[in-house]
Amino acid sequence: MSLIDLLTGNTGNQVAEQAESKFGISKNQIIALLAVATPLVISYLRNKSQDAKEAEALNNALDKDHDGSILDDTSQLDNRQDEGGSILSHVFGNQKNTVENQLSQNTGISIDKIGPILAMLAPVIMGYIGKEKQQNNVGAGGLGDLLGGILGGAQNQAQQQQSSPLNDILGSVLGGGQSQSSGNPLNDILGSVLGGGGQQQKQQQGGLGDILGGLFGK
Repeated sequence: MSLIDLLTGNTGNQVAEQAESKFGISKNQIIALLAVATPLVISYLRNKSQDAKEAEALNNALDKDHDGSILDDTSQLDNRQDEGGSILSHVFGNQKNTVENQLSQNTGISIDKIGPILAMLAPVIMGYIGKEKQQNNVGAGGLGDLLGGILGGAQNQAQQQQSSPLNDILGSVLGGGQSQSSGNPLNDILGSVLGGGGQQQKQQQGGLGDILGGLFGK
């Protein structure tokens, strides 16, 4: 299953519906947040996996706790929210608050809700990575290539498919994360695509804000 299939298929919709019911945030906003947060988490994990110890720790965590079953049973989400918070703290480290602030500003989701919603989404993202790892029979040494392949495949798919608000978001996010990389996913994705710095890589669509406006302004 490709990353875009995850976000636009049954799993993405079920996650968004549960989050909408729990937090009172529109389903479109949740899907847009998923579209930005998922490649961001994967980018951070890809960077971390370049360190052998981090790669081994990630490999063990995926084998132990993230077999992908959550993708077919999203009723697990409520019970795994605390776990999701721990995942985010590990992935983003001391940049967690910065990431949450940027995502809040650019999706319109209030700062008091963005953390709990991301914590709800995190086990889904890890479950997706775990399932891809199993299907491709990848060990710790191959995680970086696997994660890079997930991002690259989604970028190509977003560019090839008919334009839609979600594909435009993914195309912008993945394009920003892949080109002229500074080595810091936060700068590459949040800074350029979400308009934090916004100078050189100003997207044709005007950045994520304009795309989100089109998505939510129906």
